[in-house]
Amino acid sequence: MATMTAAVLVAPRRFEIRELPVPVCGPDDVLIKVDRCGICGTDIHMFNGHYATERLPIVPGHEFTGTISRMGDRAGPFVLGQRVVADINIGCGGCYYCRRNEVLNCAEVRQVGISRDGAFAQYVSIPGRLVIPAPDDAAPSMLALTEPVACVVRAARKADVRFGQSVVILGAGPIGNLHIQMMRLVGAAPIIVVELSPERARLAVEAGADAVVSDPSRVKETVLAMTGGRGADIVIESVGLPQLYAQAFDLIRPGGHVAAFGITGPGDSIPLALLDTVLKENSVKGSVAGMGVDMHDALTLLLHGRFDVAPFVGATYELSAIQEAFETLKDRPDVLKTQIAI
Repeated sequence: MATMTAAVLVAPRRFEIRELPVPVCGPDDVLIKVDRCGICGTDIHMFNGHYATERLPIVPGHEFTGTISRMGDRAGPFVLGQRVVADINIGCGGCYYCRRNEVLNCAEVRQVGISRDGAFAQYVSIPGRLVIPAPDDAAPSMLALTEPVACVVRAARKADVRFGQSVVILGAGPIGNLHIQMMRLVGAAPIIVVELSPERARLAVEAGADAVVSDPSRVKETVLAMTGGRGADIVIESVGLPQLYAQAFDLIRPGGHVAAFGITGPGDSIPLALLDTVLKENSVKGSVAGMGVDMHDALTLLLHGRFDVAPFVGATYELSAIQEAFETLKDRPDVLKTQIAI
């Protein structure tokens, strides 16, 4: 039996490097030899024991690229050695939700690296219908950003952002920075960011924010001053804290929209002023994972240089050092993404 090296999260804050069987490649599947996988905020939540602890032990990792090592007879028109990325949301493919590209609501959905073993390993097996060819000469470090970029593409779609709409982004970490860049691409203005870290505040300005507020006491006055006293058309919560979600509703204008993106604890909630929501026609919609067309659009945007990826490719660790990579994340506030070279 062929084996591979993988990083298994066996308990909160503890990885073990193990030899595991190479995943089965069925007739509809593609076996991908992983060469680069980024550390996502979801991976960090899992590492810290804040999310999906009931699924341990598991091989995390879902922001990946690699090359085709094997393929099933019905997997599709691929070529051995071809470089690819992959949609990590595996639904049944035929239900009401899958047909509408709302795969997370499929009763059979599994997510690579979250609810099934993922790409902090030498190989991962993916249904061929979810595998997307990529140019051989594209940098793996850039291609491994396709999945997180797809997440902000989908968030922009779900929020239905229009030209000239004012947007507040709460948090300018890795995904917040990508939200900033996405809002610039779709023509939002002004873009106001709330971020306490000086390093990430600087990166937010470089990414295109019109204003960055680092003093919590000045957030609302800044938003009102920059939106004609109305409040923001859209507020994106990208951190996952209930208090920030509550603040988001306080920052939107009458008729504004809260884009719920940051992952909170499973029991977290905030009060919702129902009468205000009805009378002012406010709205809220969740979004977390890019899928289907979002992945294809994200890859196109990356390949055509629409995102500045430089702050996301500054730290790379070998798979054998994955424990150190996770434990030292906070030591690199000016590096937005740490990637694992497999």
